Amino acid sequence: MAMYDNTNTVEKSFDLSYISEHLIQAQWAEFIELKKVITELAIKKNAPISILDIGIGNARIPKHLCGVKEIWDVVGEYDGTDNAMACVDISNKNIAELHIQNKVTAHFFEATNLDKWQKKYDLVITTWFTAGNFYPDNFSFENYKNSVQRLDLSKNEKFETIFSAAYNLLNPGGELVLGACYLDNESTRQKQEESYNKMGMTVITDAQDSFTATKEGFWSQRFTKEKLYSYLHFAAPEKIIITPLDTYNYAMQVRIKK
Repeated sequence: MAMYDNTNTVEKSFDLSYISEHLIQAQWAEFIELKKVITELAIKKNAPISILDIGIGNARIPKHLCGVKEIWDVVGEYDGTDNAMACVDISNKNIAELHIQNKVTAHFFEATNLDKWQKKYDLVITTWFTAGNFYPDNFSFENYKNSVQRLDLSKNEKFETIFSAAYNLLNPGGELVLGACYLDNESTRQKQEESYNKMGMTVITDAQDSFTATKEGFWSQRFTKEKLYSYLHFAAPEKIIITPLDTYNYAMQVRIKK
């Protein structure tokens, strides 16, 4: 089951009254940086660009992009995928209400199958900490809290499978952008727990873990820069640009150039 397949969870995840101020500000910080990337790519291409959004959620990114004519004019095509039908339904509703069906399409699709996706793009993105949502298939949300053994995330095969495939979908000169990733430190861990508690969830991880998970099936990994370079081994280190999204070591944007 996808993290967002529960209707109550979906509503709380996109309702700002349930979301912490740190998460809300991270949304806007990554959006500002994303607009810069889109503009750079469009100027370099001298034409509108194509975008693939992995984990489109409620279509938040195209909703705000289309509200800025100068940005929307340089977006030629926008595909979004999500593995939760509840999110695809919300996206399609918002896309229809915004009258942007001519550019934007939401697809029900599992990101682990991106190697089978048939199109190429100038920009592939995943936003709002989605890059940290990919956990091992055998992870037990029911039993982990009482387990003596902690999960070793020196490697994350699902992360590497998804984003190496995403990188292969880029046109020459394109970019893969992880819009916001949690930085791995104690302060961020506590902020993650506060966010999940605010949504009424039960946290099942502790300070020994480099991720925060809940009994309800939510999972958010934190990253060091070194771990990201290791996970993104398919790209040369000089092609990876890491940008802080705040002044308090909470989140960062990662750009991987083709």
